Parts: sequence; structure tokens; C-alpha cells
Amino acid sequence: MKRDPDLRLYVADRCRHVTVFGRVVLLFYLVVLVSPAAVIAGAPFGKAFVMLISVDGLKPEAIMDASRHGLKVPNLRAFLVHGAYATGVRGVLPTLTYPSHMTLMTGTSPARHGIYANTTFDPLDRNEGGWYWYAEDARVATLWSAAGAAGLKTANVYWPISVGAPITYNLPQIWRTGTEDDLKLQRALGTPGLEQELSATLGRYPGGMEETVAEDEIRARFAMRLLETKRPDFITVYFTGLDTEEHRSGPFSAAADAVLERLDSLVGALRAAAQRRAPGQATVCVVSDHGFAPVEHDVNLYKAFLDAGLFTLNEAHKISSWRAIPWKAGGSAAVMLANPDDATVRGEVSSLLNKLASDPENGIDRILTHDDIILERGFPDAALLVSFKTGYELGLSYTAPLVSGPSNRGMHGYPPDRAEMRSSFFISGPQVAAGRSLGEIDMRQIAPTLANILGISLPDAELGPLSLR
Repeated sequence: MKRDPDLRLYVADRCRHVTVFGRVVLLFYLVVLVSPAAVIAGAPFGKAFVMLISVDGLKPEAIMDASRHGLKVPNLRAFLVHGAYATGVRGVLPTLTYPSHMTLMTGTSPARHGIYANTTFDPLDRNEGGWYWYAEDARVATLWSAAGAAGLKTANVYWPISVGAPITYNLPQIWRTGTEDDLKLQRALGTPGLEQELSATLGRYPGGMEETVAEDEIRARFAMRLLETKRPDFITVYFTGLDTEEHRSGPFSAAADAVLERLDSLVGALRAAAQRRAPGQATVCVVSDHGFAPVEHDVNLYKAFLDAGLFTLNEAHKISSWRAIPWKAGGSAAVMLANPDDATVRGEVSSLLNKLASDPENGIDRILTHDDIILERGFPDAALLVSFKTGYELGLSYTAPLVSGPSNRGMHGYPPDRAEMRSSFFISGPQVAAGRSLGEIDMRQIAPTLANILGISLPDAELGPLSLR
């Protein structure tokens, strides 16, 4: 940004007619008001506003090749004309919701930000299926924390890993039992009084296990009311209905396509609300966390580990002791050792997995070594990682055959080099060129790009921002 020459001349002229002290004051204003560092990029003398929307499981081809899939998604396709977009986003290892959403918020890989999977590693199930709900588990700065440190107001509707996050107006994601107590828990862990204030006129807010498109539509209304009444500078909104349906019936099923068309309407409504919040200054970004692949088989790796004596069960059919065990990740599974230095156990596991992989019917694509995993910047403490073929997912049964019928019709969690795992990025705003294809991008570029628009810094980000012009 260039300095305004007329303003410089005006201040210089004023300096000739004031005291020494006055000259100092005027020169101070000259430096602060017109230096590039004091101006938010692309929004001189005004404050940027950014809305970040996540549509869980949105595959980029659903928008770019919408007609081929018979999809009517005019609001999302409008980004192709009026904004910039990626032809695909290469994600992280594993391509799961929680690690990906923390990468979207930080610009760092799971090995760096500390969110390694959806669920915490808990082989004895003492945490009773707990997920990485809590923001304190993240080890790096987020867009929320950086925005707050810069004096910006933030808001959130249901974004993962938001419990306890430094968000001005927070409706976090968490669940436990699927009962009304889940909603009480959300209220207790969100901004005090916020959900009740909004529900007084909008009706009941959904609980944490209520994750169909119908609940997305309710959460969108809460997000729009937050924009109207709280006027945040940065807001995150998360929709999970598409992911729910893709797991149930598979990607590009008739039911999943119907959900996406309803979500397209929500994106249009939110984009209009963003423009009302910040006319001419609103940046709207739509992302997804991962792609999706159809599933036809479960691979019950836990049963194989049990039969090999790598863990034991008690009378309640729960794990009582273990030497090595899988850590579930959908289309892949990290293998954890109770003693990472135990070469004997490591050898037993390697022999077991190599034997299983030798039969193509078992659905194992490849086995990543610890060094391979480190290069992919995921699961830093895993000894190995099993990557399944497309069409296969990790099964959780202790009793079913090694290969059985699928628990889901769609899955993700495969390594990020798999084409089916590409996710989405669409953005429009005053600093974004119209109709600009960015080609394939890295998911770690998204957070620093949004930080740049907001005029804030993410010092931990592993890559720089995208060029949107």
C-alpha cells in the first residue's frame, strides 16, 4: 500500500505552524495512520470481516462438475465466477474431521498442532469414546486466538475443537450421551447465556449428536443471528449433515446429493448475511475437511490383533491389557505399541501385517513405517500405519471375520495422496480476483491466507498465504 502524498504534504505544512511538541504528535499520526503496517491489507481505513464455513465431506468435483452429477448448487458455483477456488485441496494424515479442522485453523500439520485423530488414543476406553473436543489440546495459535489478540471479535457455531477456545461468542461442539444433557453440556461450556439468549427467539438449539442437515439449517439461523446482534469480525460455521449422509449412503448417492443442495441454500443465505454485516468488506470462505470414498468391506484388524495375542479382553469384553493395538482412523489405522522400544513386539506386528497384506482380498493397500508417517506429519508416536484400499475401511469388531460387510457406505481417513480425499476451497471478497483458479493447493495454506485478510499473524503456520489476485 502506497502512502497518500497529499496527506504527507498536509502534515508537513501543519508542522511549520505548530510547536515542537505538536510536530511530534503530527509526525506520530503520519507514521501510524498512513504506514502500510497500520492498514489492513485490501481494506484501507476499514476493518475486514471474514466468515469461514466448513461443509464436512464436500468433494470439489461436486461443485466444479455439478451438472455431471445432476446437482443444483448455484450458490456454491457462484464462487467459480465471482471468487477464487482450488481444483482440489491436499489434506493431512489422517484425512479425518478433527485433525483437518485444526489444520484449517492453524496452517499446521497434525504432528505440530497435536490433534492426531478424531478420538483420543484410549486403548482401555477409560475416556468412554472421548474425542479431541478441547481447544487446550492444540499446541499452536489458531485464527481465533490470533484474532482475539489483535482486538477482533470472534464467533463460532459448532466448529470442532472449540470447547474452551478463546472465542468471544462461542457455541462449541461436544456431546456425550445423545440425551438432553448434551445440550446442557454445550450451554455450560459455551459463552455464558449465549445459547439461551438466541434460543429465546429462534427455538431449540440442537444437541451435539444431532448432526443431520435439518440441524445444520437450525445452526445456520443461529449464525445469522450472531452476525446481526453481535457483529463479530471473524466467524466460523460448521455443517456436518453431508458427512452424516455420505457415511450412511455413500458419496454422490441420491440422499447425499439432496443434502448438499439444501446446504447450498444455507451457504447462499450466510453469504447474504455476511454482506449485510460488512457491505463491500465481507470475505466468505467455504472449505471442507476431506473427500469421501465408497465402502464395500470392513477389515476387522482388531480381531487379527486379538487372535495374535497383542491385546486381551476381560469378561465384559473390554480390553484389559495390550502390547500393540490399532488407533482407528477410518480408511487407515495407526498402530501403537505399549512400549515403543520393544523390538520383539514391533517384529510381531510387522510380521502379522505383512502376512495380512500378502492376500489382496484383505484390502490392505500399504503399510507405512514410522519414518513414512513422520514424513507425512501425522501420528508422531505410531510405530506403523495401515492404509486400506479404496472400498475398504477399518472394522471395529472383535468377533466378525477379518473381512466382513461394511459398517458405512462411505469413508475417509485414507492417506492424503489419495485423489478421492481431496477437499474443497472457495473464497470471495474484496481482495479476491473473480474467476481465479488456484489449481491444487495444500490445506496448510488456508489459515495463513485468512489471517492475511484479517491483518493478523499465525507465526506457527508451515506455509505462506495463497495469492488471490
